[in-house]
Amino acid sequence: MKVSNRRNISMAFGIALLIVVADQFTKYLVTAWIPLHTVSEVIPGFVNLVHVRNPGAAFGIFSDSQSMLTRWFFVCISIAAVMIIGWLILTGEDTDTYLLVGYALFVGGALGNLIDRIRFGAVVDFLELYVNSFHWPAFNVADSALCVGTALFFIHVLTAKKRNGAEA
Repeated sequence: MKVSNRRNISMAFGIALLIVVADQFTKYLVTAWIPLHTVSEVIPGFVNLVHVRNPGAAFGIFSDSQSMLTRWFFVCISIAAVMIIGWLILTGEDTDTYLLVGYALFVGGALGNLIDRIRFGAVVDFLELYVNSFHWPAFNVADSALCVGTALFFIHVLTAKKRNGAEA
């Protein structure tokens, strides 16, 4: 299903804003109530609430770097990504709903983490999933939105041939 441009903008803005608000609210709760580097077991053997700061990229890539250059590199990349996807939303005439939602989730997630990078110099992460000794890197609402948004984008790309054949 495709959505008109005017509706694209308001729908995408609303979804992105919802993600930013949910992300920042949950991070506020974490920073206010869970001391840094603390672990609280929520579901034994599966979910912990933690309070960690990730100065790097996804999955802790470059997290060992203490360079201001690395910090501002990620700030600039986030701003560029938001601007490019914002331009795609604003200039797209008819956008597939899944793609639009994917864009909006990505923008909301990028903005949520961008706010942290500017405020704290690192992203606040607080959810840790694990099974036995296998631990998934800690993440947050913004990270989840980025992942789902990216997945929706790839689903859109991978199904383009099927959609285009059905439209012909």
